Amino acid sequence: MNVVVIVTVAHHGSDGELALTPVRGEALLTHTVRGLLDVPEIDLVLVAAPQRCAKLFSEALGGLSCRVVPGSLRQAFAVVEPELPHDSVVLLHDALRAFIPAQTVRDVVNAVGDDTPVVVPVLPMADTVKVTDASELIVGTEDRGRLRTAQTPIGFTLPAFRAAESHDLAAAVRAGAATVPGHPDAMRVTTGFELSLAEAIAAAPKNEETL
Repeated sequence: MNVVVIVTVAHHGSDGELALTPVRGEALLTHTVRGLLDVPEIDLVLVAAPQRCAKLFSEALGGLSCRVVPGSLRQAFAVVEPELPHDSVVLLHDALRAFIPAQTVRDVVNAVGDDTPVVVPVLPMADTVKVTDASELIVGTEDRGRLRTAQTPIGFTLPAFRAAESHDLAAAVRAGAATVPGHPDAMRVTTGFELSLAEAIAAAPKNEETL
């Protein structure tokens, strides 16, 4: 079984620049890719770089054993698709989730199979969730016991990824996808507060539980 990770910044237009935000002197993207390369089960890390950021992405990842492909997620996948055995696992990872623990990545990889072709790490919803109407008046409360926040990497069998990639990856995580426990360290780093947390995580010894 081959395991390939595609790192993407496809969520928002500004994510490419955010991925270059320095954390302890290195780009957030550098921390993301280095962490994935430290997971022995992963055979290849592929980075889909927005055209405007491709040169800076390559510079940030200089010296790391990954492949940077300028262009979209589909273009990056096309580079490796012909090389992948049928039993490959494809992981799709958000570049801004730089500190996903290796064990969480392993849990996703190990959970992907014929009966669970799509696997997502999730966390329980901690906050109370209110429902409002068109006038922004509270009309109800959701049962948070069943609510989860989704993280990445999302794991796919190769056929499941092809099906999702051919249509709409945003809809890939639909009813029926399996889940594994996520981790607080796998937050998206997009705000000043999250950047402060990222600095603390990056500074912590690797064997220390940070959150």
